[in-house]
Amino acid sequence: RLGGAVVTLHRLFRETPSEPLMMACARAAFAARVEAPARGRHASTRVVAAQNGHVHATASAASSRAFARLGAKRSARGHVASAQAVAVNKATRSIDEMDMDPEHVTFASSDELDASASMDCAGGVCSLNIDDITLPVMGDMEQMRMNLRDIVGRKNPLLLAAADQIFGAGGKRLRPVLVFLVARATAQLAGLEDITDRQRRLAEITEMIHTASLVHDDVLDDCDTRRGAETIHTLYGTRVAILAGDFLFAQSSWYLANLDNLEVIKLISQVIADFADGEISQAGALYNVDITLEEYLEKSHNKTASLIAASCKSAAVFSEVSEDIKVDMYEYGKHLGLAFQVVDDILDFTQTEQQLGKPQGQDLATGNLTAPILFALRREDGDELKSLIATQFENDGDLQRAIAIVTESGIEDARRLAREEADMALSSLKGLPEGEAKASLVAMVEYVLERIY
Repeated sequence: RLGGAVVTLHRLFRETPSEPLMMACARAAFAARVEAPARGRHASTRVVAAQNGHVHATASAASSRAFARLGAKRSARGHVASAQAVAVNKATRSIDEMDMDPEHVTFASSDELDASASMDCAGGVCSLNIDDITLPVMGDMEQMRMNLRDIVGRKNPLLLAAADQIFGAGGKRLRPVLVFLVARATAQLAGLEDITDRQRRLAEITEMIHTASLVHDDVLDDCDTRRGAETIHTLYGTRVAILAGDFLFAQSSWYLANLDNLEVIKLISQVIADFADGEISQAGALYNVDITLEEYLEKSHNKTASLIAASCKSAAVFSEVSEDIKVDMYEYGKHLGLAFQVVDDILDFTQTEQQLGKPQGQDLATGNLTAPILFALRREDGDELKSLIATQFENDGDLQRAIAIVTESGIEDARRLAREEADMALSSLKGLPEGEAKASLVAMVEYVLERIY
């Protein structure tokens, strides 16, 4: 009942002038609710067979222990912990105060941590909850959300409407969450009292770049819906969608330059180049049944993992930690990103259209051969699947038959690949100090995997 009330409070008051106060009250109640259940909820350990034949216990147990150690600390903080949301009014510099264009306008933004972000409960046992994982940076996320309202200028009313649709399509905002978690974990390692203004700007830049890439992806893939909402090019046309994506890329580049750190500028600039390389390689390999797993992983790195890896390392750069830790943060983001992409590719076959917010098997239908498809091609019925792909599903029922083959023959191998990438991400966290931020980084890995079980 309390959880439902919190969600209702959030949705009712998030866009009102009294938002900081209402958000603080809602999250104070939420913190009190999750303080004890969070420990029990993570207690179960799932055992998954890895590709090498050994048995790996997943991150559930590790995250459970970490959250349990922090339980007393969170309890002592009580309402104070959740009052982070009020920190949006504290003396931190806004984007405009960093010598950036002050002429911006406010637009509606959806809740990046909405109720749909929670995993379902089955058999009376609840799996990982994204709100538990993001609790250490909830105040940081609220400040970012308010700053992201100022992206689109007053002179761009058409883009303003498009931006409202972009940021109103839901989503968990996992990329900036990771930036904040790495920032807090490395700041703790460096002995800093708080994260820096530049780390806050980095989170905003990361979300802007990601959003811009989604808009362009939807044009290239001719997607009608995303997260259950109509895409920008469907509503406003291809021209507006391309301009909206270009505008967000341009704005993020300007904000990136104002961070005044050459190492970070190089890291994030490479991401944009990787996006283009990934799209080009994908376009050139459509319906190509000879594509290798290595080529798939390289494309997945460029399209998904590159941004997560670069932003995690950049967050560590601003904490001024050692080179070893910066490399570890890059590896964490890289392997988490690859695991995330493999999981997404699995869900394209295992979830319904309603769950996906897009038609099932859309990657296969458009000739984008992902990990489950590549594994299925190696199996006994691979020849039949290869023939269906080669003819581009020209007959009625061809696509449905191909989806059935992949679901039967390619999902388990893809799950093992996701597990391997997740294990490598976890091993990269060894140099971070124990604390809330590290516990959430560990739990984030398991949260990504839990979507496929």
